[in-house]
Amino acid sequence: MDRPIKKVSKRSTDFWMGLMLITLILVSFRIWLPNGVRSYVNNVLADIPGYHGAVQDIDMQLLRGAYVIEGLHLNKIEAVSEVPFISIRRADISIEWAALLRGRIVTAIKLTQPEVMYVLEDHDDVDAVAPNETDWTEALKELVPIDVNSFEIVSGKIGFLQLSAQPSIDIYLHQLQLLATNLSNIAGRDGTLNSSIEARAVSIGDGQATLKGQMNLLRRIPDVDMSFSLEHAAVESLNDFSEHYSGVDFEQGTVNVYGELAIADGHLIGYVKPMLEDFELHSQEDQVLETLWEALVGFVGLVLENEDEGTVASKVPFEGNLNDLNTGVLTAVLNVFRNAWIEAFQRTVDDEIEFEDALEADA
Repeated sequence: MDRPIKKVSKRSTDFWMGLMLITLILVSFRIWLPNGVRSYVNNVLADIPGYHGAVQDIDMQLLRGAYVIEGLHLNKIEAVSEVPFISIRRADISIEWAALLRGRIVTAIKLTQPEVMYVLEDHDDVDAVAPNETDWTEALKELVPIDVNSFEIVSGKIGFLQLSAQPSIDIYLHQLQLLATNLSNIAGRDGTLNSSIEARAVSIGDGQATLKGQMNLLRRIPDVDMSFSLEHAAVESLNDFSEHYSGVDFEQGTVNVYGELAIADGHLIGYVKPMLEDFELHSQEDQVLETLWEALVGFVGLVLENEDEGTVASKVPFEGNLNDLNTGVLTAVLNVFRNAWIEAFQRTVDDEIEFEDALEADA
């Protein structure tokens, strides 16, 4: 006896057809999404006045709420060189899930091998159209519409190039590692320096550069309490720069720079302490005038060198509001003699600038 054939209900058929249609739409959207986002990002970069840029690829990672930009570059339209002003091998922009527990939706940005190369000739045209602060801000808001809470740089580079100099000048910091956290003040109280930043890098001449501080970025002019240093950089690595601008080149020596700054309510206070130690000038095969000039520089350096420490150093204080900053030129000159004849400056940050100093100075 034949069994009766069960008929598939119209409701069941409609359900499966609807499910297949929704699945097809979602798959099609997922396939289109990277190309759509890439076109959007390229349009944003193209709208920055005076600049042109593009990205190679976009990778969407929906499960972790992220999109990854591959191969971003940005350069001036009228650039003389072919060196990109900004290039980023990989930019990872993702939702910071830990912040959701505090009821905030913010992003974390991680840049891998970003480079900012300032070529003097590319930016030397005073008549060229340049983006103002609003242009850059609007572009960033379109690329990252959600507040940024953490920012990280891995293996970055910042450089200055002057191609017209003979030889060309190339000054840079590379192997830059930077981490800034709590930028949106997820954890902390308003009005305090709750954001932190730490960075380290290797300079030209294999110097070790470090930066550490606290910030409050929620103000129009951020409040800052920061210290920085550059240690053990070989001064001869700066010969292309020093010879081009001052006619002096070095045989050997070491450059150290230390400094601190604090900003409160737009008022800045701080100092920079440059130190040159154990240096010798190079004079072989120089022209007569160049040799005389280097001899004079060497003599002045000898007179101003601290015999015990072997350093020529100064301490340059600065203070004022960010629209009218004054540097202590006379103090800087006197500090050169102080280091040479009275008391040698120490090869370290002095830990004498506090955030409260900027608050009191602004009172």
